[in-house]
Amino acid sequence: MKPKHEEVKTKKMVVCVSVATVWTEPDSPRFIDQLALNNPVDIRGWLTSMTLDERLKLCTDNLVQTQALYGTVVHVLEEQEQWAKVVIPIQPSRKDERGYPGWMPLRQLSSVPVDYEEQPWMAEVTSATTVLFATLQDLKRNNHNNGMEVSFLTRLPVINQGHAGRSLTETMAAGYVEVLTPHGPRFLKADHVRVFHGQTSLIPSSGDAIVETAKKFLDLPYLWGGMSAFGYDCSGFAYSVYRYHGITLPRDASDQVQVGTPVGRNELEAGDLLFFAYEQGRGSVHHVGIYAGDDHMIHSPKTGKSIEIIPLKNSVYEQEFCGGRRYISSPHVSPIL
Repeated sequence: MKPKHEEVKTKKMVVCVSVATVWTEPDSPRFIDQLALNNPVDIRGWLTSMTLDERLKLCTDNLVQTQALYGTVVHVLEEQEQWAKVVIPIQPSRKDERGYPGWMPLRQLSSVPVDYEEQPWMAEVTSATTVLFATLQDLKRNNHNNGMEVSFLTRLPVINQGHAGRSLTETMAAGYVEVLTPHGPRFLKADHVRVFHGQTSLIPSSGDAIVETAKKFLDLPYLWGGMSAFGYDCSGFAYSVYRYHGITLPRDASDQVQVGTPVGRNELEAGDLLFFAYEQGRGSVHHVGIYAGDDHMIHSPKTGKSIEIIPLKNSVYEQEFCGGRRYISSPHVSPIL
């Protein structure tokens, strides 16, 4: 049961770095994590600087909760020196009915731009990563120096009447989309995004399409708490693939297994989620993967490994399988938020 909260005054802010890591407490980050705390954040530098043991401790020492992408609106519940206690509404969780909770550096948040949440059209990154260009000239010259690398699923409002008075149709035909960001107007390559009306739910795709999207991230190293194409954990991977296909799942595997339609192993179809639990499937859920068909699954396994497709039969997971869930056309999942 989700904890209930008394009404408290909160304020909305928006993530203003490519990927913001959400920490358990303000004192959770270590010296090695400074690259993940800055603005701008150096997500690739942080990931390459950590040893395997330092990556493991993100989980074993309960340092990290989740991540939030550039442009994501969060609700700030409390400020403590240079930190903000937040909830993330687009990441449902039984930890807090208002969204996934945790702490973020205040320097990685900024005020929500005027009309940011009122724009009718949205651009969402469809490539693994892409560059958000500061100027149209930078985009045309492919000059990354003044740009920011942003992740798959980064979603930003489109400026419909954009550069030089051009319409959205005209700018897309010219190869770019102008978007409203925490840093003002910026530019994305049109073939790296999809544009859709913000008030219209995306139509869920087929299970096969879900698997094809998941395959885009094969060989991406696992990251505990990861919610970006720089690194996913198991449930963050499932959440992100499904969100791309119009379904917002809970953030964590232990919550994801509570929604959708139960499916037995002999009834599995491509795109279903597979859940695994301790005590040979009888204990608490600790892992999730996406069924890829033919008794295989694609998943983000654990620290030190990368996203892979493996057979279920005779795998270390087979004895821990505790059930599948189907979300396409299910009445028990949220439409995309």
